[in-house]
Amino acid sequence: MENQQTIRADIYLILSTLFRQAPSPELIAFLSEMDIEPTESAMQQAWAQIKSAASASNQSQLSDEYQELFIGIGRGEVVQFASWHITGSLMEKPLAAIRHDLTLLGLERETHVKEPEDHISALCEVMSALTDDDEPLQQIFFNKHLAPWFPLLMKQIQQAKNAKFYSAVASLTEAFLTLEQVRFSANLQSSKNRLKIDVKNVTEYEQPQS
Repeated sequence: MENQQTIRADIYLILSTLFRQAPSPELIAFLSEMDIEPTESAMQQAWAQIKSAASASNQSQLSDEYQELFIGIGRGEVVQFASWHITGSLMEKPLAAIRHDLTLLGLERETHVKEPEDHISALCEVMSALTDDDEPLQQIFFNKHLAPWFPLLMKQIQQAKNAKFYSAVASLTEAFLTLEQVRFSANLQSSKNRLKIDVKNVTEYEQPQS
């Protein structure tokens, strides 16, 4: 179980890094050299896709692609914030809810990080940190702050005209987060009568109503 949690944490960190900035040469080298089991699972196919995309990439193209997709002039093709995908506007209620819950968890944005906390990379980073915590806590945070909108973000990336390497990133992200969604849905069925869980023995964290 510990090894599985470590793998999950590592995948969340890889996704967080890929969405926060253009991948470094070191990360591209790592992705290009992965050993991948030849299976038909969506996850393994996604790993194979990103390995192939990383092997075929170069640093200049990756930087240009990230710029066009996520930054642009005024705004890129893709918006990486929960508020925008849920409400159609930035800096809305989903961001406030995330900030509230991060405060309950005792987590703060690092001073060098400029993006709001509802950025996909920030949420993946939080999920990586939470893999050391109880499963119900992970389940609540994921179902509340990632599940409602990650398919919309992945669809937006897949449809973006400048998405090449990041099309593979979107496939990997969707495959992994879909597995997580199934995992937490199964856990929800086994604990559906549990409405609250204790957070850091300080306060109670409300489970969203389904």
